[in-house]
Amino acid sequence: MEKKPWLSQYPPEIPKTLQLEEKPVHAYLTEAARNYAEKTAIHFMGKELTYKEVYESSLKLASYLRKIGITKGDRVAIMLPNGPQSVISYYGILYAGAIVVQTNPLYTERELEYQMEDSGAKAIITLDILFPRVTKVAAKTSLNDIIVTAVKDYLPFPKNMVYPFIQKKQTGIVVKVEHNGNHHLLKKILAETELEPAQKDSAFDFENDLALLQYTGGTTGFPKGVMLTHKNLVANATMCDAWLYKAKKGDEVVLGLLPFFHVYGMTAVLILSVMQGYKMVLLPKFDTVTTLKTIQKQRPTLFPGAPTIYIGLLNHPDIQKYDLSSIDSCISGSAPLPVDVQQRFEKVTGGKLVEGYGLTESSPVTHANFVWDKRVKGSIGVPWPDTDSAILSLETGDILSPGEIGEIAVKGPQVMKGYWNRPEETEQVLKDGWLLTGDLGYMDEEGYFYVVDRKKDMIIAGGYNIYPREVEEILYEHPDVQEAVVAGVPDPYRGETVKAYVVLKENATVTEDELNTFTRKYLAAYKIPRIYEFRKELPKTAVGKILRRTLVEEERNKQQGQDEIV
Repeated sequence: MEKKPWLSQYPPEIPKTLQLEEKPVHAYLTEAARNYAEKTAIHFMGKELTYKEVYESSLKLASYLRKIGITKGDRVAIMLPNGPQSVISYYGILYAGAIVVQTNPLYTERELEYQMEDSGAKAIITLDILFPRVTKVAAKTSLNDIIVTAVKDYLPFPKNMVYPFIQKKQTGIVVKVEHNGNHHLLKKILAETELEPAQKDSAFDFENDLALLQYTGGTTGFPKGVMLTHKNLVANATMCDAWLYKAKKGDEVVLGLLPFFHVYGMTAVLILSVMQGYKMVLLPKFDTVTTLKTIQKQRPTLFPGAPTIYIGLLNHPDIQKYDLSSIDSCISGSAPLPVDVQQRFEKVTGGKLVEGYGLTESSPVTHANFVWDKRVKGSIGVPWPDTDSAILSLETGDILSPGEIGEIAVKGPQVMKGYWNRPEETEQVLKDGWLLTGDLGYMDEEGYFYVVDRKKDMIIAGGYNIYPREVEEILYEHPDVQEAVVAGVPDPYRGETVKAYVVLKENATVTEDELNTFTRKYLAAYKIPRIYEFRKELPKTAVGKILRRTLVEEERNKQQGQDEIV
């Protein structure tokens, strides 16, 4: 017990260890279709689908995928916002025995090409408005088949919900896609494919078979494919269910605002809901008014989210006009949750909002505060059931005592198998059974953990991971840029925002607007620097390495100085 002091903090309702059922992620949809056949599985912009309908559509898609040559272990990408199609695609790929590769619909051609090339995906399921972008990438990668779903397939789908997923705002979007050759229409597939029973995989390996390649990254390179097995995902969703012990099986309504291409949205909304027979109320993007209206009308009880989402709702001037009292519990992830936001949101809804912690490499959750029991201000909480955590010395790797700062490390059934085709980078983060998180923190005497800083320089803005090197490389491609370094600086809304420090070539006169226009050609909107600072030189080491941390410290000192003046 001394080694895991947090277990003494557990309320009696939360088990300290869990019994996992050794079956694939999609087996839970099979069960839900049997136990909750006519119950609503998905509510989407006024349309509803039952668990039976989602199950049968997923099986039809699986049959079609096998027909076009997808076999066990093949990678199939999904490039969709949240909606019925994204759920059907996810489970259809798994029923086919393939591995899901989640792809952000905001990705530019360049970003998508990298991910498809790295994953070796053979097929992709996407929106009609993204089809032109995807076809260009398919010509350069192993992508052979493109399955397209039209925006209009699930009406109503307001235009303001579509715009974020195309490069430019435009009206009257018409993209004609024929169902022939390597191009396929999802609507036609579901209408014409005969329903066949789910095929059992006699060689299924719960421990080692991959369900998902989820891309993440760091400052040392491009995004890496995190290999998550069926066991990883089932374990984390089962832990989440145990943590939310007051939730009633088959009765809860989950607001699915977190995108499924974000691992937290996938686990806490998609997998958990199907596992427990919950109704998912899905929204394809965060829009404050739409979200407030949806909460009032659809009465969700569970609302997994990120601080940016809760802040956006709280800052709406008319929030008091909406009835948000249905919300019972929320676990916030992706970024630190300000205490003020937690308190204000709980006052407005009457529900509980607690901070959790995790990373893509752990499916993702490892720690959280108790929802209905003791909570500690400023803490990320305690490890989840079957999860071990420790603070390791940066110098020796030894486990440190309570109160000492070191690197947060975790162990558990939710921890990844490794990075796709990157054994050396896998060895750097998986050591002696521990997953090294790259975050610095400490544990108190009772077993509550605290994050104090990030060892990595990754920027988390609005819940999105942004890798400085990727942005820097684009800036370096501009003919007028001599040097560039990117860092995260404090932002009251996004948590952090991207700032670029730029040294121009002699006699160059490029402006902030021009650099902004240039970067937008190659990067998703959330990665683009919001602030530019032009300098004559950048701080460097004796060997010429730019000191990013020095710039971050300067920014913090500047911020503290402003706070003191106020």
